Amino acid sequence: MYLCIVEKAVKTVDIRSLSLAQLKDALVNMGEQGFRAKQIYEWLWQKSCTDFDEMSNLSKSLRETLKQHFTINAVRVKESQISADKTIKSSFFLYDNNVIEGVLIPAEDRMTACVSSQVGCSLTCKFCATGYMDRKRNLNADEIYDQVVLIAKQAEDKYNHPLTNIVYMGMGEPLLNYSNMMKSVERITAPDGLNMAAKRITVSTAGIAKMIKKLGDDQVRFNLALSLHAANDKKRNEIMPINEQNSLAALADALKYFYAKTKNPITFEYIVFHHFNDELEDAKELARFCKHVPCKVNIIEYNPIALADFVNAEADKIEEFADYLRSQGIITNVRRSRGKDIDAACGQLAIKEKDKEADPA
Repeated sequence: MYLCIVEKAVKTVDIRSLSLAQLKDALVNMGEQGFRAKQIYEWLWQKSCTDFDEMSNLSKSLRETLKQHFTINAVRVKESQISADKTIKSSFFLYDNNVIEGVLIPAEDRMTACVSSQVGCSLTCKFCATGYMDRKRNLNADEIYDQVVLIAKQAEDKYNHPLTNIVYMGMGEPLLNYSNMMKSVERITAPDGLNMAAKRITVSTAGIAKMIKKLGDDQVRFNLALSLHAANDKKRNEIMPINEQNSLAALADALKYFYAKTKNPITFEYIVFHHFNDELEDAKELARFCKHVPCKVNIIEYNPIALADFVNAEADKIEEFADYLRSQGIITNVRRSRGKDIDAACGQLAIKEKDKEADPA
């Protein structure tokens, strides 16, 4: 009788899913010295290292042990396009061959990374290309972090300028991936991470009242933006189904709670659609909603998508709308779209069929 002995493969763990304390415990359990955890953590989060072999102050035997027990699920650039206005849109391969998109938005006084928080989206906003995709999964914190690192490298390489701002305005709803979003912000802002100021980060939500209150309870230091786009429930229900469970009254209550806890003013994002929400009465409704909390309004140019029939309001209509808000003492900015020619502008991010090919690496 012969015994067939099969060696069971060691299951690898995403090392960046571990806290510093968890990593230390794992190393000790493997017979390694616990103080090495801090060195490894610095490689992972300060130096953004994605290859154990590059961790040069670790012994070769430790590096081999790490490779046996852990993996680094590094995000990689699949393809980048540069707009006529110098905006750069990139598609990124994830470890499981899913693809997401992120954008570098250069301006005279800043370099902004627009990052995704989910593969697809479940909110089905009628004017947004991502809303027509299925939500496949949430991004891990390290996948959000990697987008920032890769886009920051583009800013340095292409424009010789450091990244100054981050907006969570790419694919997905950040507040439906709350824990990973929060961990990514912590790693981006931590002294033993990228050490970026929290005030340079803006998280944008379509409006989930209970999660806005949770942001308040957690006393976040980053900025909050609400994609509003209509200040009466009937119109908002029509273009943003999330409003049916998160009415304007519920959102106003959540925003007041958030402000009381954080003292952070809110940014309202408002697209002025032609013959939908571009009349004086719409502006008056928005002005009334703005009275709930200290805030400013960013009027955003609409970027047409093939799946929807919405059209941007005419320029004079937008200026009249903005002028009325200003007359009510509301700080109002009209934002011109960037990267429209490469489908990189707000609301245009979506993975096309040709972009879903498996990663050859």
